[in-house]
Amino acid sequence: MTKAKPSGSRTRRAKPPATPTAGKPKLLAGGNPQIAKADGDAPVQAYIAAMPGWKRDVGQRLDAIIAATVPGVRKAVKWNSPLYGVEGRGWFLGIHVFTKYIKVAFFRGTSLRPMPPVSAKSGDARYLHIHDDETFDEAQFAAWVKKASSLPGWSGT
Repeated sequence: MTKAKPSGSRTRRAKPPATPTAGKPKLLAGGNPQIAKADGDAPVQAYIAAMPGWKRDVGQRLDAIIAATVPGVRKAVKWNSPLYGVEGRGWFLGIHVFTKYIKVAFFRGTSLRPMPPVSAKSGDARYLHIHDDETFDEAQFAAWVKKASSLPGWSGT
């Protein structure tokens, strides 16, 4: 027979205080940074800075090529993805981090020649997937960006 302990005799371990993340964004499934929806370069740079591992360097390179190719490019983070567009024409490109690759979405990709290599299930989008062990053709990417930025873009808000 076990004796019941008198009330108040239980010892509880105190939980350690939560460690603040010091402003570091949470990484969602696949390592995609969770960045608040906002317009401008700052949230895009916060997203890129939070990209894990090798993806951060690639993100910085993609952003630099886009900015050099499209002076005055409009930037925003929506749906935890950086978007790039031209004022009055809509968004032409988006970036999203997955576990094994970075997906670059050209929203009017079927209008690009040659078309980016990965097809979408529907619509005009085409994708470029960039993996850790591959290099991407920066000249071809810049040509796609230049052409994509001249087309009417996606106007999703």
